[in-house]
Amino acid sequence: MTANGSGFLAEPPRVVAAGAGFLAEAIRSQAAAVNAVDWRPPIVDPDPLFRVLADPRRREANSAALGRVLASRAHLVDLAPARDALRLEAGVLLHAGPPIDWERASGPLRGALIGAALFEGLAGTSAEAEKRLGEEITLVPCHERSTVGPMAGVVSPSMWMFVLEDPSTGQRAYCSLNEGLGKVLRYGAYSPDVIERLDWMSSVLGPLLRDAIRRHGPYDVSSTVAQMVQMGDEGHNRNRAGTLMFLRDMLPHLAESTAPPRDVAAVARFIGGNDHFFLNLVMPACKLALDAARDLPGSTLVVAMARNGTDFGIQVAGCGDAWFTAPAAVPEGLYLGAYGAEDANPDIGDSAITETAGLGGFAMAAAPAIVRFVGGEVPDAIRTTQEMYEITLGEHPLYQVPVLGFRGTPVGIDTTKVVRTGLLPQINTGIAGKIAGMGQVGAGLVRPPIECFIQALDALAAEAPELAVPRS
Repeated sequence: MTANGSGFLAEPPRVVAAGAGFLAEAIRSQAAAVNAVDWRPPIVDPDPLFRVLADPRRREANSAALGRVLASRAHLVDLAPARDALRLEAGVLLHAGPPIDWERASGPLRGALIGAALFEGLAGTSAEAEKRLGEEITLVPCHERSTVGPMAGVVSPSMWMFVLEDPSTGQRAYCSLNEGLGKVLRYGAYSPDVIERLDWMSSVLGPLLRDAIRRHGPYDVSSTVAQMVQMGDEGHNRNRAGTLMFLRDMLPHLAESTAPPRDVAAVARFIGGNDHFFLNLVMPACKLALDAARDLPGSTLVVAMARNGTDFGIQVAGCGDAWFTAPAAVPEGLYLGAYGAEDANPDIGDSAITETAGLGGFAMAAAPAIVRFVGGEVPDAIRTTQEMYEITLGEHPLYQVPVLGFRGTPVGIDTTKVVRTGLLPQINTGIAGKIAGMGQVGAGLVRPPIECFIQALDALAAEAPELAVPRS
């Protein structure tokens, strides 16, 4: 501030206020300019936090982890049934989120597992499927097979998978094909029309797309994602531009097929009528990038956030394949028709891999129209992206946000920054009904439980070298 010749201030004072909000409001009422800082004291025992921050490996490990994420590129190279692509055995079903058994499975996950058992012919009725799921069928997280699945995320051997590959490393990741909207398996529906659609996807959609990709050659998913972010998609709940660009590129190769024209038309109609189709390509592209950062001792970068409808779990680059879990929350958002919060299941799905890679809730500023789907206002979408820079290690050069001057989206969630600030990652998501077969009831926003990050911090502290000792 400056003073004039008489000793009085020439302009109002400018103040930085940290802590309780009423302090900033009181100063504003006196016509002073206030920059309010959302500072909070650490919410954990400081000793584990200090051990991790003092770990001499941390900075270099995080730099390497982030570099691997940013260097990753994803090409769609093939499609194949899960029995071939994943070597998925009969009697084994994959699911979204951290490990869980049948007894603790939520309603939508149970419904999807029942549907998959019926689809595979492992049971003739839902009652028989439930019995076999409780006694014989093995449940495995998608992440353990380099796979991600939206919502319930159930994958069975006969389901066709997108096969994505990083051309520089040969590493691969997988995802099933998107079923469209309405009553679908991923939301826990298993009625005869759901099974009929899965049959069509396995007999028509998968083979025709496989042949089209083979005629086209490797399809650059990363480039399409970069373009769609600048066209109003955020890659999680809005994929309209990405889907239409993919359809545009595939149509000539579909048209060259020797399949019956009605099948080609049905495939084009199905993709074009499903705005979320490209989500199932964005997700494995993100999985590829984050898997590249795994197994770096000392790194605090989060490589997975996933939910099974009961638990929310995270994995961290410096902690191997360990899951850190806590109860999943129910998203807050907009509900369809007469549905309300009482109908909603806790958060579910592997699709938070998009936020983990700098898309979804982290890219909401690039997709202001998303607020009409998940709730809030346009300033909320912009503010959310800006907040996420506070808990990340860098910015993604491919995913640029026009409204922020083409700044890269925040990427590389840092466990220590989450715990130090208390600011949790923002996820936008669909909301599944809590009863098996209910389907989608809405869409909204949710954040992980802080307990996941505290557990991860404790594990990182336990692995820190003795050099990083707590303060006396």
